[in-house]
Amino acid sequence: MTHHAIIMAAPNGARKTKQDHPALPVDIAETVTEAKRCFEAGATVLHAHVRGSKGEHVLDSGLYLKLLREMDRSVPEMLVQMTTEAVGRYTAIEQAECVFAVRPRMISMAVREIAAINSDLELARRFYYWNREHEVHTQHIVFDIEDLERLSDLQLQGVVPPGRLCVLFVLGRYAQGQESAPTDIDPFLKLKSDLEMDWFVCAFGSQEHACAMEALRRGGHARVGFENNLLLQDGSQADCSADLVASLKAAAEIEGINIAGAKETRTILGVDR
Repeated sequence: MTHHAIIMAAPNGARKTKQDHPALPVDIAETVTEAKRCFEAGATVLHAHVRGSKGEHVLDSGLYLKLLREMDRSVPEMLVQMTTEAVGRYTAIEQAECVFAVRPRMISMAVREIAAINSDLELARRFYYWNREHEVHTQHIVFDIEDLERLSDLQLQGVVPPGRLCVLFVLGRYAQGQESAPTDIDPFLKLKSDLEMDWFVCAFGSQEHACAMEALRRGGHARVGFENNLLLQDGSQADCSADLVASLKAAAEIEGINIAGAKETRTILGVDR
């Protein structure tokens, strides 16, 4: 079967502000506008953050529901993945309760946040099985191979339901000056061979494009955008996240890599419209 690579757009994240880039979307209207541009450029999934009244990262069910309504109205073919990122502000139960309140089609959750080492795993088990019951597609975020091993163990223990996983390999850390490299994928893929999964990468800094292309070449998918990087392949600053999406799609097509459309993305991830 021919590999169709998915591009996911992450246009804002939890940390950057308009001081980092004036085109970084903060409110819902800006986020939807940028999401539409990213969709037109080739991204079929929006990794969505919402911000509070002061531009701060929030897990606010009301804001997420508003964003989902606006996305359904303005960019109905684009899937929306709700982040549950804690950013040191939210507990695991608060993260889970926000998902329960919104009941989105897709979410991302860091393994180390919902199922920390030495934590009571009952909440994690309830969270993962609630998602399965309510058909909420879950992307498991892993920051290193220990996280990936942890995810595998959780599935063997029955904390994570059986079946195909969707995993995001984070190449690096949210730290000042972080620069990822394409070789950062290697440790994940060595361990990944034992697991059935759809896998994505996200990367930091000027090598984001190179890391994303390496993932696509090796049968994976990629997440790009201002959350992790502001620079184009040539080192110049992008005008918006859609430029990063367009650059990745163009480079992939030059190499004969098929970029998934909206329908193909839903089929690959098993997410109904």
